[in-house]
Amino acid sequence: MRGLARLALAALLAGAGAGPVVANTVYVVSQEGGSLTSVAPPGAAIAVGKGPAQVAAGPDGRLYLTHSDTHAVSVVDGRTGAVLARFPFAGQPFGVAVAPDGRSLFVGDWAGGRVVRLSTATGAVEGHVGVGRDPAALALDGRGRLYVADRESRQVSVVDTATMTRISTVPVGEGPFALALNPAQDLLYVACVRSGDLHAIDTATLKPAGRAILGGMPYGVAVSGDGARILVTNQQGGTLVVLDAALKPVATIPVGRYPEGVAVAGDRAYVANWFSDSVSVIDLTTLAETARLPVGEGPRGLAVLMREAP
Repeated sequence: MRGLARLALAALLAGAGAGPVVANTVYVVSQEGGSLTSVAPPGAAIAVGKGPAQVAAGPDGRLYLTHSDTHAVSVVDGRTGAVLARFPFAGQPFGVAVAPDGRSLFVGDWAGGRVVRLSTATGAVEGHVGVGRDPAALALDGRGRLYVADRESRQVSVVDTATMTRISTVPVGEGPFALALNPAQDLLYVACVRSGDLHAIDTATLKPAGRAILGGMPYGVAVSGDGARILVTNQQGGTLVVLDAALKPVATIPVGRYPEGVAVAGDRAYVANWFSDSVSVIDLTTLAETARLPVGEGPRGLAVLMREAP
């Protein structure tokens, strides 16, 4: 299956090169394939080294990838496809977020129970803070608050990135793994893979704001651009569950096997199907899968890269 997927990808992208960044360029990292691929618009796979797990887009057209097994963070120029740097990381990097000004990078240390701030220019450590056990996803808001899904601590840690101090923890379900802020950044959504539920947190009060029991294994979460739809991948069911703003399910969309990351770009959502070596494209108007694109082996994380302002 995975060999066929790679052949199909090669046929689809034959002759394609790494082109200029356009608005809403969607990238996926393939862990077993050691690659980064633009799926919208289609682009050639970029070899980035062993085991990339997660990816975040910066404001300057750069992408930052964590390599947990090789203890490194790589930097890719989304405009040219060039791998610009590979920063060593003293720990097991997994979740990643970029500061709005592009100068700092926040990386969760899965094995060390901490978040480290790095310079995006040099990779130098600028600070660190202890969080819960097995920090997974990171989400950064416009106020400089970093939210960390502490998978083995049943909580979300809240970090002030100016001082690199933990200012609060918010209890959630079992196995919090994925995070997403709504466009207004007044709600944070937390997908809990073991308890099979989705939690909403009020970011002003840091109090619970709602919960949806989904069942299965909620693994990834994203929010539509208008905040009206919350999208949750269900690894166990091979589906994307769509909820409204009141956390009521409105659709369940079949995708590939073992879906993980999900991202929204315009009126489309993109789902990384880890065991199917594909990315599902979802029309957010019709709430249906419109395409399933073959990519490198083991796709996990997605990022949306916006064009730089003129």
